[in-house]
Amino acid sequence: MKDWLRFSVCFWHTFRGNGMDPFGAPTLVRPWEDAERNNSMEAAERRVRAAFEFFTKLGVEYYTFHTQDIAPEGNTLAETNANLDRIVALCKKLQEQTGVKLLWGTCNLFSHPRYMNGAATSPDAKVYAYAAAQVKKAMEVTKLLGGENFVFWGGREGYQSILNTDVKQELDHFANFLRMAVAYKNEIGFGGQLLIEPKPREPTKHQYDYDAQTVIGFLKTYGLDADFKLNIEPNHTTLAGHSYEHDIHFASKFGFLGSVDSNTGDPLLGWDTDNFPMDAKNTTLVMKVVLEQNGLAPGGLNFDCKVRRESTDLEDMFIAHIGAMDAFARGLRAAVKMATDNTLPGMLAQRYASYQSGIGAKIHAGQTSFAELERYAMENEVDTTQSGKQELFELVFNRYV
Repeated sequence: MKDWLRFSVCFWHTFRGNGMDPFGAPTLVRPWEDAERNNSMEAAERRVRAAFEFFTKLGVEYYTFHTQDIAPEGNTLAETNANLDRIVALCKKLQEQTGVKLLWGTCNLFSHPRYMNGAATSPDAKVYAYAAAQVKKAMEVTKLLGGENFVFWGGREGYQSILNTDVKQELDHFANFLRMAVAYKNEIGFGGQLLIEPKPREPTKHQYDYDAQTVIGFLKTYGLDADFKLNIEPNHTTLAGHSYEHDIHFASKFGFLGSVDSNTGDPLLGWDTDNFPMDAKNTTLVMKVVLEQNGLAPGGLNFDCKVRRESTDLEDMFIAHIGAMDAFARGLRAAVKMATDNTLPGMLAQRYASYQSGIGAKIHAGQTSFAELERYAMENEVDTTQSGKQELFELVFNRYV
């Protein structure tokens, strides 16, 4: 099962999360943090050691990070890079000792005040250059650690007001930024997959990489579609007003599904809550897609999740990950049974059977015209009563879950 369930633990929520929310102070006290919750190099090293102990005890093979999660920023870019080099050396040593691997690295281009107006879409060229330098370094350390992917998430790449935003210029600059990333990937010989993670809003009011179809359109518009795939986070998908599985399904059907940030949101809350995925129906829908595209590698199922601020025991970290892993294992088993029985695929094929022969086959192959279809419509009566059988599809699906 592990070839299909390439589980990964995210560093930021799991080892940097403190339970703080917009309405309350931190609630999580972790033994690797000191009383002052400082971000010293010594604290960073303790976090990394604790993380690898957790990965090993949990039995996962992969982890993910933002470079700023594992190493503190310094007063200068050179100091920041030196801090990162020191922590990356420790990560490499622990990877070699444990066999745990890096699924993907990324760079936090949204938390620091310098990025308040964006990074790759900033109106300030100095900020743009700084962001490029940080991504360059992040790609280097991701390669050094054997990372299998590199992710771009543009939390500040968007706008708050259209009045003070040159949208076309910002998107042009963003595309140029990504082109430079592709060029540098090739220059350093990084063999990993480049990924973009869609999200509609938060922290910006409108984020340019709104959803899967928006990102695919952007990549094709700027000729980047051969170099990037998508890292889909279902909580972001639901924030965009879609169903849980929507972006995963669409990305896969058009050949762009590269990896999944496996979490869920709370439908009663309007922000990115990053809950652990415990619903077997949702995990079955995800694994059905993964199965149909013959796996996620080199991507995986990264638990971009955080325990609730009320779940304060250290064992809750284990319980949450184990529960989510179990839910995906159930989802995989259900998806395999579904595919083996061929009931749902057969029902779906039957619904579109009219495209298998005659005029339908010509439509499907793009070998007809309006004139021919008009003649066909004149000669053939349209049946408007064909049932979609939605309830039957849902009934059959539920029998597997």
